Amino acid sequence: MKIAVVDDDRPTREFIANVLMYCVNRAVQAFENGEALWEHLEAQNNIDIILSDVEMPRMDGLSLLTKFKQKYPHKVFIIMSGNTEYEIPARKLGANAFLAKPFKVNDLFDLVKLFVVGAQ
Repeated sequence: MKIAVVDDDRPTREFIANVLMYCVNRAVQAFENGEALWEHLEAQNNIDIILSDVEMPRMDGLSLLTKFKQKYPHKVFIIMSGNTEYEIPARKLGANAFLAKPFKVNDLFDLVKLFVVGAQ
């Protein structure tokens, strides 16, 4: 079970990736935008859960979500944003969950753990 974190804010991206590696004990890869993750998926298709911010250059989170769910409908996609107006559009596009920023580390951990345990 591999996890990807996609966020253009480097400190946020690294923090989330490090927390997940420690708390969920899974391989976590970090990407600075949707395009970088999509290129990785096209080459390797080895990501099971994606946590993605919405507002990013070179492919935003909603565009990534749309492409991802078209190609991998049974894999997990969690949208993260400080703007809660994105929750309804994200869910309509197939997001499995929405995590409002700022969030507590325990909320992040509990949400990801739910999908990791559910996939086993």
